[in-house]
Amino acid sequence: MTRHLSRLRLTAFRNYAAAALDLDQRHVVLTGPNGAGKTNLLEAISVLSPGRGLRNAGFDTLQQQGSDQPWAVAATVETHDGPSDLGTGAAAEGGRRVRINGANARSVELLSDYLRVLWLTPAMDGLFSGPASDRRRFLDRLVTTLIPSHSAAVGDYEKAMRHRNRLLEEDADPAWLNAVEVQMAELGTQIHIARADSLEHLQALIAESLEDASFPAAHLALTPLFESGAEPTGLTELESALSSGWRASRALDRAAGRTISGPHRVDLQVTYAQKGMPAALGSTGEQKALLIGLILAHARLVKLRTAITPFLLLDEIAAHLDPDRRRALFLALDGLGTQCFLTGTDAVLFEAMGDRAQRVAVKDGRLTLG
Repeated sequence: MTRHLSRLRLTAFRNYAAAALDLDQRHVVLTGPNGAGKTNLLEAISVLSPGRGLRNAGFDTLQQQGSDQPWAVAATVETHDGPSDLGTGAAAEGGRRVRINGANARSVELLSDYLRVLWLTPAMDGLFSGPASDRRRFLDRLVTTLIPSHSAAVGDYEKAMRHRNRLLEEDADPAWLNAVEVQMAELGTQIHIARADSLEHLQALIAESLEDASFPAAHLALTPLFESGAEPTGLTELESALSSGWRASRALDRAAGRTISGPHRVDLQVTYAQKGMPAALGSTGEQKALLIGLILAHARLVKLRTAITPFLLLDEIAAHLDPDRRRALFLALDGLGTQCFLTGTDAVLFEAMGDRAQRVAVKDGRLTLG
């Protein structure tokens, strides 16, 4: 049996006052006009995972405008061990709460025991030519599907870095800075090792299927963590190098008003493998296909490494693909053995999926299963 969502319920989420879907294990195609709520439904699924979902939005922004009810998303996931009920929603103290099978979860990372989620949205079409921060966020999402604690580590690192920046501005006691920099070094090492390890395994998997890939293949690398290009081996050595580097750069960082080096400055370098050129130099269509190929490869990696194939949320995915490429995409999705959610304004784009997909019409925050 394919792991799949059999039940989805939304309350006061974005433009949905209330919505319900009961599904089988087939793919789900959501069609409707722009602004109807297709992407909002994908976002609802995406918040059933660590992090802030496919829009990277604050949880206080998910509330339906004018509603007195707190937002909530609930789903039933069918697994080989039977159904599991998952839910998340607004917490009274701010942020969000998570429930698993009727009980409060100790951490949001526990959701990853039941489902993993990857997505592609139109906002990501310029990923390879856009700012490095977008590529880091994309990379960290990939890593989180493999290592659920990674998202929290990134958040804790950024919080500690903001603390360090404030201490530098206030010319605080060096002992306080030492303590914060040690914490940053521990978290930064954890983040960097997780990124590097994940990319190593992903690159190996891409290389194995390079000859028969339906989509362009990527060659992936991280820019150097240190200006010298040399990277210490061993966790202790890396932590020491990070903390000593920040200690030595305090004056420069104070003048700049920010921490100018560290894992938060690393970039993801992507090369179009078959052409040997930077992905950013490819055509719009090539970049789109390259991104799809990368997501498909990572989904296979997550399946191999965790035994849980991630759900794929593909927003407006078919709009700029020619008919042959669309058919190749749909076949690749079938091959993953997972439930995929696809959106589009025109149902004709998904005709090649035939009865392999369920059709849902979306209009003004209302869902009609066809």
